[in-house]
Amino acid sequence: MAGPQTTTDTTDTIAAISTPPGRGGIGIVRLSGPLAASIAVQLVRLRQPLEHGRARLADVLDAPDSGSDAARIDEALVTFFRAPHSYTAEDLVEIAAHGSPVVLDLLLHRALDLGARLARPGEFTQRAFLSGRLDLTQAEAVRDLIEAQTLTQTRQAASQMGGALSRRVGPVKQSLVELIALLEAGIDFAEDDVDVTPQSEIFRRIAELTPPLTALAASFARGRIVHDGLTLAIVGRPNAGKSSLFNRLVERERAIVTATPGTTRDPVTERISLDGIPLELVDTAGLREGLCEGLEEAEQLGIHRSREALADAALVLVVLDATQPLNCEERRLLAAVEGRSALVAINKSDLAKADSHVSEVAGIPALATSALTGEGIAALRERILALATGGAAAEPGILTSLRHHQAIAASLEALVDAAQANAASIPHEMILLDLYRALWALDSLTGQTTSDDILSLIFSRFCIGK
Repeated sequence: MAGPQTTTDTTDTIAAISTPPGRGGIGIVRLSGPLAASIAVQLVRLRQPLEHGRARLADVLDAPDSGSDAARIDEALVTFFRAPHSYTAEDLVEIAAHGSPVVLDLLLHRALDLGARLARPGEFTQRAFLSGRLDLTQAEAVRDLIEAQTLTQTRQAASQMGGALSRRVGPVKQSLVELIALLEAGIDFAEDDVDVTPQSEIFRRIAELTPPLTALAASFARGRIVHDGLTLAIVGRPNAGKSSLFNRLVERERAIVTATPGTTRDPVTERISLDGIPLELVDTAGLREGLCEGLEEAEQLGIHRSREALADAALVLVVLDATQPLNCEERRLLAAVEGRSALVAINKSDLAKADSHVSEVAGIPALATSALTGEGIAALRERILALATGGAAAEPGILTSLRHHQAIAASLEALVDAAQANAASIPHEMILLDLYRALWALDSLTGQTTSDDILSLIFSRFCIGK
């Protein structure tokens, strides 16, 4: 699948350090372009000639062109991939040396002196896209894989790199192209006694296109969360056990816990993964009943920041003390989160005399927990996960990018317009305009009709060397 034509120059040779900055066991300098192999043989002293797909031992010398007098400062493995059988579909060389920044910088600067230029962020992957090795959704998945912080994110990115999203879109796009061709043929040959496509047939074909695109659009609810994660604010009165629950959820003593109310002043944050969903937990200062006059300034600031965290969070966990009746501040808090993605944990259930196993409080789903004994913690994790995902199931080829979602939504909107035009018996020339609009939206998803500006924005977000 060929990518779009752009102004990017792919006739020169680019070079970059492809491993993170700093010291490491291994560091890689990558070259791609017509001069990649010839530059590589001048950068190091090879012990065997380069051969496609084979790693060759080489010596990194302290000075180029010094012959036998040059001192070896490192050993390296040099791997050559001949065009078009490489990541970029160009001649590509990777030089893996020990991860000393001095050695890697030396290799890179010599490569630049020998005719290469420094690669721009994402330029190796952009060349892979422009050569047709990857479509745009696969290219974007490369960045997602590099940035993945959970195993689920890694699996999702790997699935996209394997073309899962393209495979879901492909059959719809093919059916859409066939419908367009049918209408175009009917217009071109209408005067030659070729039957014009009946209205019912157009309706049927458009109706078949809509469900898979609708399902794909719906997958963004989970895909966005898998990709970006969510923030969960843990709020409640002082000494209700918020920090203890926080520690249970992060599975270590992250927040300080004492019997003295008001111990937590500044919000404490920690990132966890629930079934692969990235979740940032925020343990907040206790919200006291009434005004804050008379409290220490630090606690007043903590309460103010708690309210800010409550306002900003996508999810809210209200922690109630099972041994205490609801106070006015808690009632106001429950009213404030009504209609939001919220959950109530009735903590200290092991100490409560009355039955605290209720299913909801003030219309908000609730469950009993004990941070001390661990009762209800597993169920709390499951409830938080269900709240985060909205019950959306994991599936291959889901939408994880707003750009992807907008493309599918635009295609669906165009198909709705086409169906309405068909129902109103509008000429096929006008229906085709809507169908082409739907096709262009799908093309922009994989990159066939994506503008240079959008491409530049996408690849600029990559790291240099990828």
